[in-house]
Amino acid sequence: MNRKLQFVITAFSLCLVGVLLLGAVNKSTSSPEETYRHIGVFTEVLSKIKSEYVEEPDMKNVTLGALNGLLESLDPYASYLSADQYKQWQKSKTDAKGWTGLILAKRFGYIAVVDSVPGSPADKAGLSTGDMLETIQGVNTRDMPLAYAEMMLLGDPGTSIELGVLRFRNPEPSKMAIVRGPIVWPAVTSKMLPDGIGLVTVPTLESKRVADVAAAVQALEKQGAKKLILDVRSCSTGAPEEGVALANLFVSEGKLAFAVGQKVARQDFDAAAAKAITKLPLTVATNRGTAGAAEIAVNALFDLKRAEVVGERTYGDAAIRKPVVMDDGAAVILSVAKFHNANGKALQDVGVMPSVPVADLEPQELNEEDAPPAAAPKKEEKPKSTEDLILKKAVEISTKGLSAEEVKAAQAMRDAAKKAAETSKDPSMGPLNIPKP
Repeated sequence: MNRKLQFVITAFSLCLVGVLLLGAVNKSTSSPEETYRHIGVFTEVLSKIKSEYVEEPDMKNVTLGALNGLLESLDPYASYLSADQYKQWQKSKTDAKGWTGLILAKRFGYIAVVDSVPGSPADKAGLSTGDMLETIQGVNTRDMPLAYAEMMLLGDPGTSIELGVLRFRNPEPSKMAIVRGPIVWPAVTSKMLPDGIGLVTVPTLESKRVADVAAAVQALEKQGAKKLILDVRSCSTGAPEEGVALANLFVSEGKLAFAVGQKVARQDFDAAAAKAITKLPLTVATNRGTAGAAEIAVNALFDLKRAEVVGERTYGDAAIRKPVVMDDGAAVILSVAKFHNANGKALQDVGVMPSVPVADLEPQELNEEDAPPAAAPKKEEKPKSTEDLILKKAVEISTKGLSAEEVKAAQAMRDAAKKAAETSKDPSMGPLNIPKP
C-alpha cells in the first residue's frame, strides 16, 4: 500500500469515526471496539479497490462517494462540505435573494424532492414529493452533498437553472428550466365551509405564520365556525419550535413533543394554557409533503387525541441540525437532536400515520404505450377529476364524526404506533412507505 493511499484511508477513517460518534443517538448502541471493527472492514475494502480494481481508481472520488453514502445512511439530511464549499454555503445563506422553492433530502444517493413550497417557481413547474433531481446545471447529483445542492438552487430572481428530473412513473429523465423567483413565503388562508366548518390552510410555518393561524381561527369563530379543519398538506418549512407553537393553539395541557440527541440534553415541550385559543373540534389534513415543524404539530394533536388526522403518512423530518466544523475548515451538517412522539419514536424515522388514511391522488400523465391505437375510434374525453379527496373526507369527519369501523381503525393506528416504540424501525422501508431497493 503506497503512502498516498495510506494517508487517504487514515484521513477518511478519522472522518468516519467522528461522524459515527456524532451521529449515534444512543451511546449504548455500539462499543468502541465494534466501531473500530467496522472501520477496519472499510479500510480493507478500500485497499482491495486500490489493488484489484480493473483500472487505477480516483481515490478522492472513491472516498468522497463513500463519505456521502455514509452520511445518507445515517441521516438523509446530512452533508459533508469541503472548506471552500462550506464558505460558499455560509455566504449563500445571507446573500441569496431568489430561489426555486424546492425542499430537498437525499434518497438512493440522489437529491430527492421533499416538496415544493406552494406558489413557488418549483410548485408552478409541477415538481412535488417523490421527484428526483438527477442533474442540476448539468452536474450529476449522485453523491452531491445535500447542502451544496440547496446552495446551487439559490440565486438572483429572474435567473434560470436547468434541472434533470426523474419521476417514478417515467424512468426517462426530463429536462426543465426553472426561473428563480424572489423568496416569498405563502400566506395562511381561511374560509367558511358549509355546516359551520372553518378551514385554515397553512402552507408554511416560516415567518411567524403561527400568529396568522391564531388570527384566522379567531376570525372564523367570530363568523360562527363550530368545527375546524387544519390543512397542513405540503407544509414542509419552518423552525421546529413553530410546530410546537402551532399545536399549542389547540391544546391547553399535555406534552406536545420532546427533543433529544447524544450531546443535546432532552428538552420537553409542554402546552401552556395561556397560549391555547380554541376548544372547537378539530380535524387535520396531511399528505406526503407534510414535513418538519408541521409534523411536530400533527403528531402532538394526534397523540393527545385532540384531532383526527386525515390523509397520507407525513414525510419524516423533524430535527435540530447544525454544522460541525472540522480542523481543516470543512464541515459536516448533521441532525444533533430529533423530535420524538409520545411513544418515544423519532418523527424523522417514522413520520406520522393518519388515523384515517386517504391517498392524495395526482393526475397521471399518459405514456406512449398507454395511448390508444391510431386506428381506434376517438372517444369523448372525460374531464379529469379535480375532487379533493382528503379535504372531502376531512369535511365528512367534521360533520358526521368517525364511523364505528374508523374508530376501531384509528385506535388500531395509535396502538400500532405505541407498539412500534418498542421495536426498531423497519430498515426495508423509506420515508414514503416505499420499499428500498
